[in-house]
This record gives sequence, structure tokens and C-alpha cells, in this order.
Amino acid sequence: MINFKSILIALVISIVGFNLSYSQTQEKPNILWIVSEDNSPLIGAYGDDFATTPNIDKLAEEGFLYTHAYANAPVCAPARNTIITGVYANSSGNSNMRSNYPKSEEIKLFPSFLRKAGYYVTNNAKEDYNITQEQTRDVWNESSGQAHYKNRTPGQPFFAVFNTGLSHESSIHEIKASKDLRHDPGKVKLPPYHPDTPEIRHDWAQYYDNIEDMDNWVGAKLKELEESGETENTIVIYYGDHGGVLGRSKRYVYETGTRVPFIVRIPDKFKHLWPNESPGSKVERIISFVDLAPTMLSIIETSVPDFMQGEAFLGSQKEKDEPEYAFMFRDRMDERYDMSRAVRDKKFRYIRNYLPYRIYGQRLDFLWRARSIRSWEETCLKGDCNDIQQVFWNTKPTEELYDTENDPWEVNNLALDPEYSSELLRMRKANLEWMINIKDSGFIPEAELVDMAGKQAIYDYMRTGKVPLEDIIKIAEKMVMVCEKDIMEVASYLKSDDSAIRYWGATGALILGAKAIPLIPELKKMVNDPSPNVRIVASEALYTLGEKNAGRIGFRSALKSSNSFARTHALNAIESVGDNSDEMQEAVIAMAREAGKLVRDSYDHRAAKTLLDKWKIDPNKYGIKYAW
Repeated sequence: MINFKSILIALVISIVGFNLSYSQTQEKPNILWIVSEDNSPLIGAYGDDFATTPNIDKLAEEGFLYTHAYANAPVCAPARNTIITGVYANSSGNSNMRSNYPKSEEIKLFPSFLRKAGYYVTNNAKEDYNITQEQTRDVWNESSGQAHYKNRTPGQPFFAVFNTGLSHESSIHEIKASKDLRHDPGKVKLPPYHPDTPEIRHDWAQYYDNIEDMDNWVGAKLKELEESGETENTIVIYYGDHGGVLGRSKRYVYETGTRVPFIVRIPDKFKHLWPNESPGSKVERIISFVDLAPTMLSIIETSVPDFMQGEAFLGSQKEKDEPEYAFMFRDRMDERYDMSRAVRDKKFRYIRNYLPYRIYGQRLDFLWRARSIRSWEETCLKGDCNDIQQVFWNTKPTEELYDTENDPWEVNNLALDPEYSSELLRMRKANLEWMINIKDSGFIPEAELVDMAGKQAIYDYMRTGKVPLEDIIKIAEKMVMVCEKDIMEVASYLKSDDSAIRYWGATGALILGAKAIPLIPELKKMVNDPSPNVRIVASEALYTLGEKNAGRIGFRSALKSSNSFARTHALNAIESVGDNSDEMQEAVIAMAREAGKLVRDSYDHRAAKTLLDKWKIDPNKYGIKYAW
């Protein structure tokens, strides 16, 4: 006789057991990152009616759209370093573009925490973390063009990253025929700082085509997730890795370089992770890339380690008090030295420029491959640019302040407007406190810092107590706003035992210009300074004072340095002062010829190429070969 009671009990146990097993494997959500390169929020969901982005727009309708999301750096490698570590790259010593310095052993890459928690972690496929490749080797279960969450053990939660270069800056280098454009160049709404030229309109239209292609790719990734049956178990995060790509966006700490699209979709079963809003809502909380690592750990309920400098914005460790600011930084971009820091609240953006004697639009090999930037430069050189369009080719003010609500393209600098003095002082103070707190390594010139740290991670070196960093930062703050009455103070810094203080003292002399005449004797001594960076800035200051022969001594010496970053710095300065004398040309040729072959990521050689091209010197005549 059939015992129905026993069968029923067995069936219940079976069902409960299955559900327990399933809940144990799926108690933590899958996390899928969909990442596009080099795009600001040129997305329909962000109000851009020229964009064709139905897939991302639909994702926003189903999830949460963050209105104030920022890359901490406006270029990929430092931005990605900040993401993967949860530490600002200017704190860890990895803020200079593709410098690949070793990271501190104290700093762990966040996917390793997920892997330890049982996640299958994959990356497809770009890393570009600005650290030595050996230090990323054991982070992922798989990091390649074939990496995929489908390769995991059945039931195992996954963290998977998929990255596309369809919207990358290089996508406008190869010019698409006008007849093939899907977006009409004539309908592009140009920013006020771009002159209205056919080349600029074409690049903008082609870029919108690329954004549309990227959106289709996003749609394919979402469809793939749905077909896998994992949609209801998976948090999806879509974001751009920084802004871009037309001139004055990528590489610059404006909205166009740092504000990114950022959308999170969280299934109903994990609604306890929702922000205070409901799906389809906009979230105004300020977030930035430094917050991503702690947020991922918070979502999976793993303790956020003390070394991380960001704040979780989702999960059990979410910071209840919303941050008032996001912080951003810019240091060397490929072969061009510049240094800026930025602070953003929900209304204003503050920028502080530490090399105000450099123009914004320094010629950079990769950027100049786009027709649009060349067209912009040529138009202004012909005198056909208005005042706003010309600013990019001028030297910078030390401070910039923009009301981003009323001036979204950031062309009306309010820093000198008394009406906004309270905002200026408040954000200036926030910037200073942040830099001191994180131990900003950017205040030590790169060549100097590399030599001082040796094989030690820069993050660790900055915490040895050997660097009087707070004093250096405060001196730098003073020197970039130096006045004639400060000349005795500048003179004292030129005699300091600390090379970084001498560097910033020489910077003060350079900014003073003709007012620094009393400092000429001391500056002449400094062309033989032990620090090549000090020699270079002192030499450039001497040029502004008419002492070219003395300045050339420092430049020639720096070009012979064993440190490639010192050579790059010298070449930047030589181009800036416009010295095309036979003596300087011979020194640059000798430096380039010494290397034999100029490799792609050797930035001193890129800078040398620019000078040789400007001087119309045939490199083949001197046996100089380029690798690109």
C-alpha cells in the first residue's frame, strides 16, 4: 500500500533541501560590470537628445541613474588604478599616465577579496592598472578576451567585468566617410569652446555613431545575461571609465573629462541593497571611482580594509552621511607634464593648477591624431577663434571656479568674482585638506620621486617620514600664487636642503617672471643642482629673465640624465621657451640618437619627436627611428 504521508514528507524535505542549497549558493548576488571607454554622459537617459542609446536608457529605467558620478582621473590608467585599489592614484604614486610603478603590499586589489569570498572573478579584458603586471597575475580567475562568468562552477556567484573600446578616443582617428555617418554633423550642438569647423563637426558626429555602437554592445551583454538565466540574481553596473574624447575632455579635470554615466540595476530579490529611491529614479549622491572597491565589498558583506580611501554607497557598510565632495587629479599625460587638482560638490567645480605657466593645449602625440584638435589649433592660429575658443591655447589661471548648474561647459571662471569668494575659499580648503590627508605624491616631481623611492613602492615611501610632505604642499600652494612681496621667501626656498622645496621655490621664481630679477644669481647656481627637476625649472626661469646661455646649461645637463622622466621634463621646457638654437637642436638630436630606437611608450622620445618635427629636422638623417 502506498504511504502518501511518507511521500509527502519526502517531497517537502526535497523541496526545502533544494531551496536551502540554492539560497546558500546565491545568498550573495552576482555582480556584472559593463564598462565603456572614454565617454561622458552623452546618453539619452542623461538628457542628451542627440544620442542613440536605447539599451542604456532602458537599463536606467529599470535601475538607478547616478547624476553625480566621477572618475577621479580624466584618463584610463590612473582612473583604473584608483578603481582596482580603492586608493587615489595620486596617493599611491600611480597618478602619472602609464608609469607602471609597483604598488604597496599593503594595498590589495579588490577582486581578490571577492575571490576569497567564493566568487568567480573574471575580466574581459582590459586591465591597464598603472602598476607592474606581475602584481595583477593572481587577482582574477581569468583575465583575457575569453574570460566569462559562464566558465564558473555551477551555482558559484560571479563578479565579471566586460570592457569595450568602441567609444575609445582612437575611434575617431580613422575618419568615416561622411555618407556613412548616422548622426548628422550639421545637427551637432557644439560646446562654446569649439570653433565651428567641418572637421570638428565630423568628429563629434562620428563619436555619436561610436556611442550608438557601444550601446548596441551593452544591449548584447544584457541579452546574454538574460539568456544565461542569471538576470534575477545579478546586480548590473554600467559606467564609462572617464570622459572624452574631443579636445578639452579626456585628460582635463573638467566635467567633460571626469563626469561619467553610472547606472546600477539591482533585482527585486536584493532590494535591501537599493538606494533610498525606487528603480527608475535618479540618485543625486556624489560618488567617484575610489568608492567602487569599498562598495563591492559592502555588497558582499566583506569588511572594507582600512587602507581603502573611498566610501561605500551601497550595502551593509554604506556611509549614511553623503559625501560633500568628489576629488580629482591630473599629473603627467603621456609625454606632457601638467598638474591640476579638482574638487566637485553638487553645484560647483574648483580647479587648482600647479603649472599655470603651461598652456592647456600642450601638443600631445596621441591627442593630435584627431583631425578636430588640429582644426581647433589651426583656426585659432589664423585668428578666427573668439575669446572663449582661444582660452585653450593660453596659459592657465592658478584657480578656476565654475557654477556647473548654470555653466555646464565651464567657460565662465568665477574665481576672481567677489560674489563667489566663500565658495572659492571653502573648496580651496577642502582641496588642501584632502591632499595632505591622502599624502599626495604629485608634489614631488616624478623623476625625483622615482629616484628617491628606488625599488620601494611610492605609497610606502611617502609614509616613511622621510618626506616633509605637508610643508612641501603648503609651499607649493604659496608659490603658485606668488607675489612680488614674497621674493625673500622664494629666495629662502631656493636654498633649502630639500629638493622638492627648491623645485617649488624655482617654480615661484618662474611664475614671478621679470619680478624675479633679484634671484638671478641664485638661479644661475641652480643650473648645476643635484636634482634634474630643479635644474630644469631654474633654467626655464632664467629664460624668462633673458639669461638664455645660463638656462641652456641646465637643459643640456638634464637631457643627459639617466632618468627618462627628467629628459621628458626638459624637452617640455625647451619647447615652451621656444629655443630652436643650433646648440639646443644638437642636444636634442644627441639624446634621441643615443636611444637608437624610439619605442611607443618612451615619452621622452615622443616629446623629442614633436620638437624635431617642429624644427623640420629629418630624423633619418641622424639615424633616429620611430617605433610608431
